[in-house]
Amino acid sequence: MAFGDLFFVFGFLPVCLLLYILTPGRFSNVLLLLCSLLFFAWGTPEYLVLMLCALAFNYAAGRELAALRDSGKKVLSGAVFATSVLADLALLGYWKYAGFVLETVNAVFGTSFAARELPLPVGLSFFTFSLISYLADIRRGRTDGSKDPLTFSLYVTFFPKLASGPIVPYPEMEAQFAHHPFSWRRFGAGARCFLIGLSKKILLANTLGTTFYALSALPPESLTAAFAWLCALSYALMLYFDFSGYSDMAVGLAGMFGFQLPKNFDYPYLSRSVSEFWRRWHITLGAWFREYVYIPLGGSRVHPFRIFLNLMAVWLLTGLWHGAGLTFLLWGIYHGLLVVLEKLVLKGVLETIPNAVRVVLTFLLVVIGWVFFFSATPAEAFTRLSRMFFLGGVADGAAAYYALGALRPLLLGAAAALPVGARLGRELARRGQPWTLLSIFYFAALLLLCVAGMMNDTYSSFLYAQF
Repeated sequence: MAFGDLFFVFGFLPVCLLLYILTPGRFSNVLLLLCSLLFFAWGTPEYLVLMLCALAFNYAAGRELAALRDSGKKVLSGAVFATSVLADLALLGYWKYAGFVLETVNAVFGTSFAARELPLPVGLSFFTFSLISYLADIRRGRTDGSKDPLTFSLYVTFFPKLASGPIVPYPEMEAQFAHHPFSWRRFGAGARCFLIGLSKKILLANTLGTTFYALSALPPESLTAAFAWLCALSYALMLYFDFSGYSDMAVGLAGMFGFQLPKNFDYPYLSRSVSEFWRRWHITLGAWFREYVYIPLGGSRVHPFRIFLNLMAVWLLTGLWHGAGLTFLLWGIYHGLLVVLEKLVLKGVLETIPNAVRVVLTFLLVVIGWVFFFSATPAEAFTRLSRMFFLGGVADGAAAYYALGALRPLLLGAAAALPVGARLGRELARRGQPWTLLSIFYFAALLLLCVAGMMNDTYSSFLYAQF
């Protein structure tokens, strides 16, 4: 079940909201947990037992860690923590990386091992990271964890953030589980945020996807520079609106139920450096790696060579987190080297370059990185990159035809990736009643357009669901 499905928008969500409004406050967490478990089990009910076992194991591990920490048994606490994290990573590794590992073994040793192809449990990467951060925060004393297994289970499975984040540490949500009353003001703000996210997905990402999927189906070696760049630019905007749209929907859904989730995107294509880009793109994932990997490794308070190793370790893990394949590893190495270059080599040089030039250069570097992200193999990625830099000719009539067809969604997408529309909306909202009425018609029109899009669209799945 995806947020962009008609059944979710007009079936699952209204029923959950109605029951939530009617449920007494002391039972609201129980209701939300049941709704979240239903959401998780909708497409793959056989994984419900797996989720319940993971919840029970990590809840028990959290209570044990808190007890060992308070009694000063650091060695035993470290052993319990390491064992628990390895168990969670083993779960993630089996479903997400077993095939990649066996393919690598077969390629190196000439064997013919075959991995069972199993569907991924919903939100596997995201709830695994939530579990690891929960245990780490207990061990470090940031929280005592939850004594109530129902509250802990709701933290892990809360359906607005289950499938694709945002990834929120338990201490940042702990107080909200005790007090999240329904209010029409929060509901209205959440509904608007949800509709904005739905519009990004249905009206922008899926439209751009039409161009991208048509171009990506062509043999890479036949592409001209215009074709190759058009394909990469379409993907860059499609991925942004797909994932930022999902994040907006997640934040909006949580708001409808009285919760506040952090934003996950902050107009990343306006960044002036790759480091800044990753502070604006998938913000909560970057924060997770910084807090639970980079800083424990020593962060930036070590020798420059150690900083280099720490950054590359983080980016290799970031690449692997996104997918099991050499292209994701190359993507991680590429961004890791760019960040290292900015932090250790060009630290004083970037400030001398005009901001507009830095924004354009950063955007182009990120687009080049996305080529590794969407290519099936390293060879395909390098072929596409070679075509982007004029090794296959500049343009032809077919490229012009595709460019004209994609011009409107590309221009609309480029405009929507800027903060102009959001600033205009906030300004109009401050003007009073006439503009409030206008906004009601605006969001009603968005909903109707999205419904039409959901009824006719082919590319409805969220890209980040596969990660």
